[in-house]
Amino acid sequence: MDKVRTWWRAHRPSTRALVQLYAALLYNAHLKGFVQGEIFTGPTKALCVPGLNCYSCPGAVGACPLGALQNALASAGHGAGWYVLGILALFGLALGRTVCGWLCPMGLLQELLHGIPTPKLGKGRVTRALSWVKYAVLAVLVVALPLGYGLRHGMPLPAFCKYLCPAGTLEGAVGLLSNPANGGLFAMLGLAFTRKFVALVLIALACVFCWRAFCRFLCPLGALYGLFNRVALIGVKVDADRCNGCGACVRRCPMDARRVGDRECISCGKCVDACARGAIALCAGRAVLSGPKPAAERPRRARRAVRAAALMALVAALVAFNLPGAPKQAAPEAAVGSAVGEQLADFTLPLLDGTTFRLSEHRGQVVFINLWATYCAPCVREMPCFDRLKAGHPEIEVLAVHSSLVTEDVAAYLADKGWALDFAVDEGDAALQAIDGSALLPQTVVLDGDGVVVYNQAGSVSDEILEELLARASGAPPA
Repeated sequence: MDKVRTWWRAHRPSTRALVQLYAALLYNAHLKGFVQGEIFTGPTKALCVPGLNCYSCPGAVGACPLGALQNALASAGHGAGWYVLGILALFGLALGRTVCGWLCPMGLLQELLHGIPTPKLGKGRVTRALSWVKYAVLAVLVVALPLGYGLRHGMPLPAFCKYLCPAGTLEGAVGLLSNPANGGLFAMLGLAFTRKFVALVLIALACVFCWRAFCRFLCPLGALYGLFNRVALIGVKVDADRCNGCGACVRRCPMDARRVGDRECISCGKCVDACARGAIALCAGRAVLSGPKPAAERPRRARRAVRAAALMALVAALVAFNLPGAPKQAAPEAAVGSAVGEQLADFTLPLLDGTTFRLSEHRGQVVFINLWATYCAPCVREMPCFDRLKAGHPEIEVLAVHSSLVTEDVAAYLADKGWALDFAVDEGDAALQAIDGSALLPQTVVLDGDGVVVYNQAGSVSDEILEELLARASGAPPA
């Protein structure tokens, strides 16, 4: 028994590790999502959690603040994302980078990886210089690209999620694809996913050798919260009267902080333990949460009450999100119309190959409808994009509808091009009326498997835009 106690004292997790684990469980309380291979879509998904946790994770019960921020910026000109900006400011003012040290699942994962026995890289001038990279990631991938793309195309491009985020790859894509029920989603993957998976592996390897490599060098959420560190309510504070400037706190700090509480500090508490004069404490305002204050002076009953309440809250969340609920009722049919969120009215067109296209026969498929004309130069330029989309995803339907204004033999024109799509001439304007189209070409409409419009807009598209629209319509994991 004594040996067991000795081993437990040497290996028991710290309070911070337990809080990190608690946060990871609370963010991902929908545990049955991992078993069913489904993403939770309840009302709590409209709320942001403080740490980096992918919206598409099967267990996630809240939204990722970075993903919400990118979507809010992409909506510029259409609406203001006051909630997202407000909640990020609230998290920053209340917690600063304490979120990184105590409430981020990716932080916990990085520390577990660093625990693998290998030679470790220390910190120095190079790592301090690299710590500025995350601010460039914040400026470019989180702010500039989503904002610019949204203003130009009227649709979101969450660039950080799409091109880099390891949480999205691990929790979202791998979390969904590891379930046999989602085997069909493998057909949706391409080079973008491969690049992100390689990035995930490289980041994981870096974390093995370098403490919290992603957090220190690449994470834009940490960069954002770091801007609030000096004014945050909760964080490590220095008692200037006790401090003698020995620098033991900075030497012990595994981050690239130059001073206690600066932009790189995550309030992990290592500096608190390193200070021989008891000059540093983790505080919430004037209240000392961890530090030199004698244990006898700390309100034990209050601490026990907080722990009990936190445990009860976690148990309640796990029960609420995982117990079988009432039988699901069939979702009501969407209103018929051509706007996003409405169900496109059924229509029938004779195809140029002699067969007939009826929209209702393609329920269960993602459907792309493109209005074009041979005399429309942008239409002709983008048609190979639709051809490549269909070739890469044979499970979808792509209908190219030529305008009723015909200036040449469309069938002969197409025979020369060799595009392998379903083509029709809209002589009765059936498609034009169904999608509420106009003479402005080209126009693209995208329907999900229920025939509901997810995109309806005039203007040219590209391979990248079509892939994004396909992912949106099919509910595929982020590439």
